[in-house]
Amino acid sequence: MPKEHLRQQILKQLQAEVELQTEAALLAREEAISEESRAENKYDTHSQEAAYLAEGQARLAAEAMDSIKVYHSLSLDDLPPGSPVSLGALVEVSAQGQSTWYLLGPRAGGLELNLADGTPVLVITPQSPLGRQLLGKAVGSKVQLADQKSVDCHITQIL
Repeated sequence: MPKEHLRQQILKQLQAEVELQTEAALLAREEAISEESRAENKYDTHSQEAAYLAEGQARLAAEAMDSIKVYHSLSLDDLPPGSPVSLGALVEVSAQGQSTWYLLGPRAGGLELNLADGTPVLVITPQSPLGRQLLGKAVGSKVQLADQKSVDCHITQIL
């Protein structure tokens, strides 16, 4: 199942993001509480800035962990023929003989993945302009890609 392969890539990238942001948050926290960062006067805000940075990075790590939970529970079964695009759909959009694959996911839009054969897939969310266009559409429906404004683009496959 190609979508399970994609889920594993998403989970791997999100886990790497959790680890990166957690490490960064810990480093920023250490900077904030370091003796060397103690304010020398009332205008010295170095430790406060480091604390804000640590908080932001911890929040990003928490968001990535939430995304991991969402993707673990997301149904990625192949859709029956004739089904409209819905959350978890793998969609092929074609224009001028070239096709692009998208996975409509609940979160983590912008992740770049690959099918088992190396075909690139981009994760998009229903909140994105293209995601809003695709949601509920069927094979043969026309969509407008940002970089293809004057070209007819059609949905050719929905898995």
